[in-house]
Amino acid sequence: MRLIAALALFCAACGSGLAPAPAGPAMTDRAGDGTPDFLRLDDAGDRRTFVRWFTFLAEQQYFREPPDLPREVSDCAGLVRFAYREALREHTGAWASELRLDGVPAEGSVAKYRYPYTPLGANLFRVTPGPFAPEDLERARFAQFADALHLMRWNSHRVTRDMTMAEPGDLLFFQQLEQDLPFHVMVYLGTSQFEADPAPRLVYHTGPLGGGPGEVRRPTVEELLRHPAPRWRPKGGNGNFLGIFRWNILRE
Repeated sequence: MRLIAALALFCAACGSGLAPAPAGPAMTDRAGDGTPDFLRLDDAGDRRTFVRWFTFLAEQQYFREPPDLPREVSDCAGLVRFAYREALREHTGAWASELRLDGVPAEGSVAKYRYPYTPLGANLFRVTPGPFAPEDLERARFAQFADALHLMRWNSHRVTRDMTMAEPGDLLFFQQLEQDLPFHVMVYLGTSQFEADPAPRLVYHTGPLGGGPGEVRRPTVEELLRHPAPRWRPKGGNGNFLGIFRWNILRE
């Protein structure tokens, strides 16, 4: 019922001029990936804007001390959820002040909808399998929380295993069965938005490490390809590397 109420509020906002007024959200899922079409960013400009903010916000956390990170950013999935959600907000001065951002990209905001006033309210992440169906709005199919496994299976789709084909904003997933949290996700940034360094980079949170809270790391692709532990190398012959994925909302 909460998702239906969120959808009603979204439609009301559309009618009030806060967003373009649609004839009614299409209860379809053309890709059959569980993401409703009304959530996808159909406009190329919106997709570009989302990626710019998503990568900026993920990378920006690298420059914070661990105690200064947002509370949610305590593991790899938390970093990704934070950057995803905040990339869909309206990026005002008040918003930047709340996140204690000293500078922001010269980029607007996604136009189709603004978090938390999305067609699904604050419940952005699908947490169950199957294609989207209208009755999902009455069931617990979407939530504010999703771990790395849920992000991979039901909120993104694999596009390649070749690092040379990765695009900024893509996600790298690994499975390490010997760890308590076996699934791990990294964000491919491309070139940094903070430094004049042409080397493509990734960013990720280690999760708790050595009895401490862990940290955000930002290796270059070359550094990761030469990781001392081969199981962390994003190469086709590494069975622990599950591939490079792209958000479902970015499907064209």
